[in-house]
Amino acid sequence: MAGGVAVIAALPLPFPFELTFMQRALAAGLVVGVFAPLIGTFLVQKRMSLIGDGIGHIAFAGVGAGLLAGIYPVWTALTFAVGGALGIEWLRARRKAGGDLALALFFYSGIALGTVLASAQGGLGTSILGFLFGQPLTVDGTEMAVILALGAVVVGLVIALRRVLFAVVTDEDWSSVVGLPVRAMNALLAVLTAVAVVAAMQIVGILLIAALMVLPVATGQLLGRSFNGTLRIAVGVGVGSVIAGLTSARLWGLAPGGAIVLVAALVFLVVALLRHTIPGGLTMEVPER
Repeated sequence: MAGGVAVIAALPLPFPFELTFMQRALAAGLVVGVFAPLIGTFLVQKRMSLIGDGIGHIAFAGVGAGLLAGIYPVWTALTFAVGGALGIEWLRARRKAGGDLALALFFYSGIALGTVLASAQGGLGTSILGFLFGQPLTVDGTEMAVILALGAVVVGLVIALRRVLFAVVTDEDWSSVVGLPVRAMNALLAVLTAVAVVAAMQIVGILLIAALMVLPVATGQLLGRSFNGTLRIAVGVGVGSVIAGLTSARLWGLAPGGAIVLVAALVFLVVALLRHTIPGGLTMEVPER
């Protein structure tokens, strides 16, 4: 996937993707448009759609730590995000705190630590704001390669383990009875979510990545006839939102990350309205199994 998408940056494309920086943004954005809804479909099925938001705030602490220490922020953000994701899953699995309470604990601690570290580094500068709200138009070759590599890891593992992951997120008790590695799969899902958040933060931003994980899935649930159908539609909406969002950002000078998420929200709104307007709806709900 990474090699195929990266070729986009070397092809002559029409407006608004004729410029090199737009081609890099498109290549990286397409990868995010695939893996964010892909991992989000499993999170929504597990009723943990907000975990991306919580992990994003933990990743923000990692960004602040990296800038303060003079280290490439993506690696420190990845370290913090993976550690936080495993911590959330540890608390949830052992019922030391409810899922929502565990999420809130890491959510607020992460954003507070990130703010403190950023202030120690010299305040909320342009680089920090870029990580918060996305900066796809400034992605360079190295950053694009990191996004492609991390995205390939997420997509590859989800595809390879999709049947086991589906069973675990749908019914943990049944999965335990039949001998599936429930704890390992839950931990892996948490880690993959952390990797997805960090890989996407330069495209849509830490504060908006959870929306790109959830909104396309919500649209997929309205239109899909099965879990796989929901997943495919969600990925399609994610990719389409990236293309339309970057196009509108170029045309009208909008913030690219916000534009991408707004397109995904608009698609969901239109589908939801049509579904309730057309007698009988557009399709069936996603079955539990």
